[in-house]
Amino acid sequence: MSADPTPSILLVEDDQLDIMNVQRELRKHNVAVPLHIARNGREALNMLRGESGESRIEKPSVVILDINMPRMNGLEMLQELRSDPEFVGLNVFITTTSDLETDRLKAQNLAVSGYIIKPLSFDKFGEGATTIDGFSLFLDLLRLKDQ
Repeated sequence: MSADPTPSILLVEDDQLDIMNVQRELRKHNVAVPLHIARNGREALNMLRGESGESRIEKPSVVILDINMPRMNGLEMLQELRSDPEFVGLNVFITTTSDLETDRLKAQNLAVSGYIIKPLSFDKFGEGATTIDGFSLFLDLLRLKDQ
């Protein structure tokens, strides 16, 4: 396995307020890593693969993926990632306003690292049923790449 360069985050989110929210939470927790932003699943895949005129980004340490988006939603994108040998192992945290059990089960079946109910606050990570895993895992995933 080749050593990954700098840790980074790919945020796949179509709502500008949610994007700003994530940026604010990362700053609050002193997470200063490159943040790549895609507005939908199709654009994110193009960035990961360097297709359709998008510059190819380094493979991110973590993907924060919104479920409800135009063109290609989060679960569709996740299925695509899980069927691609290059991206099958990506650490993906799902964000959604939906607390539907069906969405949660679909996400779990696609091996997500965490499940975050919006509005996003990393302070709430790991409290009750808001996530499958805690924010500490999220931070660990970013730090592991530093070593």
